[in-house]
Amino acid sequence: MLPIAAILAMALAVRTAPALAYPRVAALLFVWIACDALTLGLLAQRRRPLPRQVVATLAGGAVAAWLLSPAPLRAAVVAMPWLAAAMVLVVVLHAGVRLARVGAQVPHADLRRAAGWRLLLGEVLPPPVVRLLVAEVGLLHLAVFRWRSPADVPPDARGFAYHRQLAPMMIVMATLSVIEIGVTHLVVSHFSARAAMILAVIGGLSLLYLVGVIRSLRLRPVLLTPTGIHLRVGTLADRVIAIEEIAAIEAEPAGDRVRARDTLNVGLLAWPNLLLRLREPVPRRGLFGPKPPIAAIAFRLDDPAPFVRLIRWRLSAVG
Repeated sequence: MLPIAAILAMALAVRTAPALAYPRVAALLFVWIACDALTLGLLAQRRRPLPRQVVATLAGGAVAAWLLSPAPLRAAVVAMPWLAAAMVLVVVLHAGVRLARVGAQVPHADLRRAAGWRLLLGEVLPPPVVRLLVAEVGLLHLAVFRWRSPADVPPDARGFAYHRQLAPMMIVMATLSVIEIGVTHLVVSHFSARAAMILAVIGGLSLLYLVGVIRSLRLRPVLLTPTGIHLRVGTLADRVIAIEEIAAIEAEPAGDRVRARDTLNVGLLAWPNLLLRLREPVPRRGLFGPKPPIAAIAFRLDDPAPFVRLIRWRLSAVG
């Protein structure tokens, strides 16, 4: 976050009167600080970065400096052909390297599956952006196209549903969202038709995403696989737990155990009726740093009894 903070601080600094009075100096400083901050961030993560990573970092600094600069600084960059040429060169070089790597991966990518698109997009975009794009496109695909599709259960696995209680509550939320979108559009349109249209588009996309999440509850059940449990809650949670990692399973767990800080509760809107106790706590990180390790996972199934019997039988076999 520090390189990004430095670039944003510089973007504010170049809008001050002294910077606008000397746009060439300010432009040079902005490009240098943007590239330097990102390069230091790269070196903090990797001791010996690859050449293509260095080029990507310099290209990112050049693009950030150009996009965040005010008009006088952009004019100053254009007035310095050597600086403009250097910025364009690193961007073109980065784009060429990325496209070449994408071309090399095309024969190995199955574009009928999300993993194939992740493989290709991962050569062009940062991993967090790739995960976000693939997740959003997947949700839109669920919301629009997969209305009659069967649940995603591999041949060697057994699926356990959990959507019968979750889905109705989320459908109520979607209905309330439709009402809220309509009322907001009517109110805002009295003041600004453009703002009302923008809010309507944002609300419509949000509603589509919510419909996709609701559909995913049925299409992505919890799986009992030959090696363990594939714990899924629609597109909101996805965790694979090997049977050797499970210490015990509890039905109808106590409230204090579910609310404990070391319990991961993926029951969402419904109270969980199952709890897996792990043999060893699993580390996890939150948005603002490390969180207590996960010692138990709470979730809900529509019919937990067969699942509990099979897990206990598996655990007795493992010993």
